[in-house]
Amino acid sequence: MDGFLNDVVRFYTDLIGRTQGPMTFRLFLQPGMALLLAFRDGFKDARIGRHPYFWTIMHDPIRREASLREGFKATARILVLGLVMDTIYQYKVFGTFHVLEALNVALILGFIPYFLFRGPADRIAHWWLKRKAGAL
Repeated sequence: MDGFLNDVVRFYTDLIGRTQGPMTFRLFLQPGMALLLAFRDGFKDARIGRHPYFWTIMHDPIRREASLREGFKATARILVLGLVMDTIYQYKVFGTFHVLEALNVALILGFIPYFLFRGPADRIAHWWLKRKAGAL
């Protein structure tokens, strides 16, 4: 149990330490790219009349798995980029590599912003498309 507790403490200490030092640009780059992809996919959802992404995942068990798979596919490059950048960061700063830390950082910075913003982007696109249609 003591080893597990040490790993948890190291994980959170390392996670907080990533906000300073080399390669901090990735803390803006990955979420920024995820937000752009979420906005693109949210507009696509609005054009074809899909329910918002988060709503579908939470309330439609039939489409949940397909929606999650689509989200991971859309953010795959960002997740891989995040893993590569975190691997470089860990070797540069710690001289070692911790797989679970890299996966968590990639998911937190790459997929979570996409997951949270795609639905609001869909709602904004619906509003914008209705407004545009009303102006014609």
